[in-house]
Amino acid sequence: MRTFTITWDYRCPFARNANEHVVEGLLAGADWDVTFVPFSLGQVHVADGDPPIWDRPDDDSGLLALQVGTAVRDLDPARFPGVHLDLFANRHDHGGDLRDARQLREVLDRHDVDADAVFAQVADGRALKAVRDAHDWAASEHTVWGVPTFISGGQAVFIRLMRRPGDRHSGANGQRPRAEESIGQIERVLDLMDDFVDLNEFKHTSIPR
Repeated sequence: MRTFTITWDYRCPFARNANEHVVEGLLAGADWDVTFVPFSLGQVHVADGDPPIWDRPDDDSGLLALQVGTAVRDLDPARFPGVHLDLFANRHDHGGDLRDARQLREVLDRHDVDADAVFAQVADGRALKAVRDAHDWAASEHTVWGVPTFISGGQAVFIRLMRRPGDRHSGANGQRPRAEESIGQIERVLDLMDDFVDLNEFKHTSIPR
């Protein structure tokens, strides 16, 4: 079994791509033990001298959704994968507002999650504390500064996967099934982290076609 951590903030399309591949692999039975760690891009971009975003969560466009996703992860882990992907879709497919509690409740309702229990953790500060603790752990222990970051075997690597699950799959011409493709993508990432630690940066100058 491979054990690793992946960070997320629902605003980031690259976090969406990577988290979708991970969830796709898990649902297909990949032999992974994955920890999903919330990470606030709002806190990362707080200017020097300004109060932390934790002290003014309503100022941040993504923190409410991050709290909701984290609360679902902790309260109803079996339903977390579906909610997790749907919260990304709400933002990136439907142009939804991650600060809109009504929209977030609709996501929870679609997955039969107890929305009142989730928002109770938001209201009493437990969800915010969970996000803050996870963010601070990632930043202090692994120098994480963005999403998605993979953490495995003491290595932490910020990675951008350009395609979502299924983007290469047409069901013809011998292409791999969608889940197999996702598992292969993540396994390749983990192999690079384990076996090629001298590689610090590898970035195309333009988007490959």
